[in-house]
Amino acid sequence: MVNVYDVDPSKLVYATAEQLKSMIEQPEWTFFVKTGVHKERNPVNKDWWYFRCASVLRKVYVKGPIGTAKLRRYYGGKKNRGHKPERTYKGSGSITRRALQALEKAELITKSNNERKGRIVTAKGQSFVDKIATQLHFSKE
Repeated sequence: MVNVYDVDPSKLVYATAEQLKSMIEQPEWTFFVKTGVHKERNPVNKDWWYFRCASVLRKVYVKGPIGTAKLRRYYGGKKNRGHKPERTYKGSGSITRRALQALEKAELITKSNNERKGRIVTAKGQSFVDKIATQLHFSKE
């Protein structure tokens, strides 16, 4: 059986984002915000919200129970501070939280019930991502 680990992550995120366009709605504020303190401008791609949600879904699938703080670290980056040395900053917490909430609303992820807090993938979410991975795996052959 083919799963997330058997396909190229960037192709999986792209294909998942295309599928998510019919499942979740893009908020109107996504056209005006930066994705973190370390960025100077907002994203050029108008569909960046779906790519972020797909990336978050894949990350939750792979990393197990994972929370907003670790996802913020993953989407952070270095900030250009002029002549001072660069420093690493976390990504936007609001965007990460709202992406998790959108995926929860679509019933692809849920909150974990064990001692490790965070989100985990539901059976519906795992099936959704595995079907896309299977299609990608067999389309390249």
